Amino acid sequence: MKTHWIWKFLPLALIWGSSFLFTELALRFLPFYGVAFWRTMLGGVAMFAMVFALKLELPRGRQWFHLWVAGLFMSAIPFSLFSFAQQSTTSSLAAIIGATMPMFTLLAILTIYRSEKVGLLSGIGLVIGLVGVAITLGVWEGFGANDPAAVMALLLAAVSYGIGTPYIRKFVSPMGLNPTSTAAAQVTTSALTLLPLYLFSGPLVIAAPTPESLVAILLLGVFGSGLAYRLFHSVVTQAGSAVAATVTFTNPVVATVWGILLLGESLHWYEPVGGVVVILGAWLAQRPGSKR
Repeated sequence: MKTHWIWKFLPLALIWGSSFLFTELALRFLPFYGVAFWRTMLGGVAMFAMVFALKLELPRGRQWFHLWVAGLFMSAIPFSLFSFAQQSTTSSLAAIIGATMPMFTLLAILTIYRSEKVGLLSGIGLVIGLVGVAITLGVWEGFGANDPAAVMALLLAAVSYGIGTPYIRKFVSPMGLNPTSTAAAQVTTSALTLLPLYLFSGPLVIAAPTPESLVAILLLGVFGSGLAYRLFHSVVTQAGSAVAATVTFTNPVVATVWGILLLGESLHWYEPVGGVVVILGAWLAQRPGSKR
């Protein structure tokens, strides 16, 4: 019998919620493209080690193309954007904005994949979620201390996840490959895509690494990019892309706890309030019966 998807969802939530902390620490010695590259490269090495150790089937032919596209939207693009944004925003804010992913997943399903029609509850959820984003950013203060470019990067990262999640459901899950194989191919092709950007965008390191920053990029790669996507692919296959996308609901809680306890970050009153509104909107948009 297969393990119930919830037992894969829970560690996935903890790992991805902690990835914002690891990113923050890794940025202390790597440029943002460097963080994105090394987390995918280390994740790919870890996953391919498992593939060969377990003698799993590898993707073939056109399957590699679909896994490269999935990696582009689920790894290369969002990892770069989150790393860029976290140079000037807190890990808590990055996680809260990232929680809009289910809304963008729904929009992608409705507009790009056209597999479902929007219902009233979905529309209400999307509007509520957008209001939550506005509250989180404190738009009445003109984004406060947040760089508008960083905020836009966070939103685009959520959009990228929103496009990639149903893509996996439509093109990757039907392959029938072991999730370890699909995760290995996804993050490795992402690393190869990011490599020239990393090599030619500036210095390879920006400061001498510390033990904690080295451990952070190692954990971010092996767990946050490797094992996490193995779990994610499995949840998508068993429970669907809409359910898998709700993992972002837990990210702000985990990221905020680590941000306050380990990074000394502070919260404006409107950030957790907006975060709750964002999660409420995304939850409504994903409710059974919210689409017709």
